[in-house]
Amino acid sequence: MATLVTTITETLRYKGKLGQWSWVLHRVSGLGVLLFLVLHVIDTSWAAFYPSLYAKAIAEYQSPIFTLGEFALTAAVVYHALNGLRIVIFDFRPEWWHLQQKAAMIVLASTIVLLIPVFGLMFGHVLDYYDTNPDFVTISEIIETQAQFLLGFVVILAAALLLSLAYALVTGETRNPAKPNRRPSQFDAWMWRFMRLSGVLIVPLVFGHLLMIHLIQGVFDITTVGHTVVGTDLVNESGRAVEFVGRRWDYLVAGIAIWRIYDGALLALVVIHGFNGLRYVVNDYAHDRVIKRALNWAIAFGAAALIILGFAALLAGVDETAYSIAKDSLETFSQRPTTPFGG
Repeated sequence: MATLVTTITETLRYKGKLGQWSWVLHRVSGLGVLLFLVLHVIDTSWAAFYPSLYAKAIAEYQSPIFTLGEFALTAAVVYHALNGLRIVIFDFRPEWWHLQQKAAMIVLASTIVLLIPVFGLMFGHVLDYYDTNPDFVTISEIIETQAQFLLGFVVILAAALLLSLAYALVTGETRNPAKPNRRPSQFDAWMWRFMRLSGVLIVPLVFGHLLMIHLIQGVFDITTVGHTVVGTDLVNESGRAVEFVGRRWDYLVAGIAIWRIYDGALLALVVIHGFNGLRYVVNDYAHDRVIKRALNWAIAFGAAALIILGFAALLAGVDETAYSIAKDSLETFSQRPTTPFGG
């Protein structure tokens, strides 16, 4: 904790040096994207396993508070991707190190330039949807749903901490901070290479996802009756989000479910990349043996659980029964008078 406080304090005292702020923004944007990734993988899996919950999740994503979050998420993704490419380039071209300041400025300027038209298109989708006077999920319902996710995180962390403490007691381990190993392990060396390679591979995949789901179609078009499912020639006849996911995953090109493969590749790369980045953050600030091990175990469990859950949903797909379940759920929701901020 003292290390974290020192980092924040020194960053604020750094008098605006761009290199330090680029480092901070890269970490903050990465953590923000990772938080959404966890929620997104879980709720998308509901399209296959709990269609009524998925219908509710999409209704929450279409609320004003999540609309603001969508813009923040997009900005975080674009900056993190571009700055990640900068890091990769300078890692493999150290002779260009003297250009770091200019490169950081180019990344920041490029992010702003890209976001201007992107936000314009996204805002157009927002206006089109809000012109229809839709019913919104209430703030209290959103808080209730997110509280359940938070409780799950707390339970996982508590279990990992208890297991780590039990391990320390059984092995007689001391609580003193471990001496830092100045030479990286083989695993860390391999993960360093993976972070660079995966970062390069993720950029076109995640930008393609943003283009399809947030620009060509908005989040609101997922529930539009008769709208063509992006990336296919199929139509969402019911206007249900579950059908959107099912049609997209079932679309075949030369007998291959290309969007399942696309989403599977993006899932695996982003989850491992994101959770390993979180491991770096934890290892920078957690020095107590028990706490550090607990957090690393929780990270490993979280990454494995998300990958298993995501691939299970991709393999299971969405059947016609899920469409009817989602329809019943939406009909129940639409019967309640709601406002963006009231009950």
